[in-house]
Amino acid sequence: FQPTRETTPPILYYDLQGASGATGGVPKGARVAVHYDLKFRSVTVGTSRQGAGVTGGTPIGFTVGQPAGEPGGPFIQAFNEGIKGMGVGTVRRMIVPPEYAYGPNEVMEIPANGTVTLDLELLSVAKDPITRGVKGAQE
Repeated sequence: FQPTRETTPPILYYDLQGASGATGGVPKGARVAVHYDLKFRSVTVGTSRQGAGVTGGTPIGFTVGQPAGEPGGPFIQAFNEGIKGMGVGTVRRMIVPPEYAYGPNEVMEIPANGTVTLDLELLSVAKDPITRGVKGAQE
């Protein structure tokens, strides 16, 4: 595992599939679709992979950089931090400190100030329907 560059304490990550890094990748403001698995002590407490279909489950979407818990944003900040440097098809495992998860809040089986494991798979990055480019990307 290696630390992300812009988080203190650091989110530790390892790419299980695909080649990427801690910078670059999806620009802020882009809308993405991901599959995720959220675990606490090896017990899955949240996943987008349950359900019918060939791949199973329904991906979730969020706008990169939108604060966690706000409309259009992810439900924990680790999504915004962990997606940096990922390309479509990358699967990343992260060890997420409470500052980027639920903090002092108890959520399901996760105690206050609990560290979680988040697996994130970047499925797609939405393109702007007018410019046909990725919103927020440098031209």
